[in-house]
Amino acid sequence: MTMNPRDHLTELERLAELGGGDERLRRQREAGKLTTRERVDLLFDAGTFEEVDKFVTHRCRDFGMDKEVIPGDGVVAGHGRVDGRQVYAFAQDFTVFGGSLSETNAAKIVKVMDLAVRMGAPIVGLNDSGGARIQEGVVSLAGYADIFLRNTLASGVVPQISAIMGPCAGGAVYSPAITDFNIMVEGTSYMFVTGPDVIKTVTHEEVTKEELGGAMAHNMKSGVAHFAVGDDRECLALIRDLLGYLPSNNLDDPPRRTTSDPVDRSDPALDSLVPEQPNQPYDMHELIGAVVDDGVFLEVHRHFAQNIVVGFARLGGRPVGVVANQPAVLAGCLDIDASVKGARFVRFCDAFNIPLITFEDVPGFLPGVRQEHGGIIRAGAKLLYAFAEATVPKITVITRKAYGGAYCVMSSKHIRTDFNYAFPTAEIAVMGPEGAVNILYRRELQAAADPASLRAKLVSEFREKLANPFVAAARGYVDEIIHPRSTRPKLIAALASCDNKRDKNLPKKHGNIPL
Repeated sequence: MTMNPRDHLTELERLAELGGGDERLRRQREAGKLTTRERVDLLFDAGTFEEVDKFVTHRCRDFGMDKEVIPGDGVVAGHGRVDGRQVYAFAQDFTVFGGSLSETNAAKIVKVMDLAVRMGAPIVGLNDSGGARIQEGVVSLAGYADIFLRNTLASGVVPQISAIMGPCAGGAVYSPAITDFNIMVEGTSYMFVTGPDVIKTVTHEEVTKEELGGAMAHNMKSGVAHFAVGDDRECLALIRDLLGYLPSNNLDDPPRRTTSDPVDRSDPALDSLVPEQPNQPYDMHELIGAVVDDGVFLEVHRHFAQNIVVGFARLGGRPVGVVANQPAVLAGCLDIDASVKGARFVRFCDAFNIPLITFEDVPGFLPGVRQEHGGIIRAGAKLLYAFAEATVPKITVITRKAYGGAYCVMSSKHIRTDFNYAFPTAEIAVMGPEGAVNILYRRELQAAADPASLRAKLVSEFREKLANPFVAAARGYVDEIIHPRSTRPKLIAALASCDNKRDKNLPKKHGNIPL
């Protein structure tokens, strides 16, 4: 007897909703993970998700695959609203063939990616997959390449966010690596090109999955991941929060919000934040928190290269990207990792029309053989290139040290920064007073009866003559020397004046950043 079409539709919908079945769904929850449809429900505003290709099935008839045909084929894909704004997403279902990628599975992902670019909306990928579907051979590999191409073409056009909510290994890791932000769930997610077993066979190194490619391994050591979260719910809440700072595409401005934090608010505590002793550290987070709307700062790459701080905040309701040296870590020196971290964040903000606020306290680049041989020149040039290339509004505040080449790199006036301010405590020079005096007055110090007293006198004179913000201000390299307490209103006023900024680079296919 032929099934009524309405009954057939109902049955297909039931099977698609069930995924790999009750037993596999139970195991998924026991592993501390939400099901795919639970994840989708938490990501989108209630009742707004529209699914595409819900009834797609695989086409493989070998290796007994014809006996297990599940509607949806291991991925849920579609679009919906996040805080009322359109977003496209795909979510891999580990309960269906381990979330493995098949020809039709990949085609669903590619379809929503193409739609997202065409409609000018962000793409979110929820990754939970065992990798390519072995039974389909090269067809599944072709599916990965199709996805990688879309990731690349969409880069800089619409924001792309990846969440690693389970395994992600082998070739599968390259899609999240291309996307703008990568979030990993502690304890349940991992990423690696080759797993522990292969490593043990080839190099005889023994390592666990967590040690090799867990959330903290990639947040602290490799820098592959930008965020680490405690569970699936926190991950999805973070994605929603992050999207709130980003425009839908490269032609839109970031979404502004009303704020109850007064735009003219000053903070007298900032006047004493920077220590009088130039070698005494302080926490740049305190300055950022005191200046931005309601003290809310969404830090990116918090665990990686902590000598530089990057992240999103709002000033007067307007989203901004913050880049700041961190005097509390390595004295704020720029090293290889910090330079690369800063450069990628700057380029993201520039691609998506997000103004850049730079807080500068940098004594220079980290010295050492390891840094030089590791390519600090190339890495530092990346950060310089990124700031120089950026055409979004750029505002810099020098809080204390701005020495040598690092002064130039950290969004100086000379690389098209719109407004440059300095605290009275700023020291702007080729190098620190102590080092400069040792070079300039080496003979005098060697011949002096009391070298220490002479050195102290010369350092004081050097600081007064050269290493202060008034010299730079006299040249126009600093637009204004400001009281620290007025940092917030100064920044908001400067941003307002940049509302109609028009700047562009010379016509070209693309530049050749020193990768």
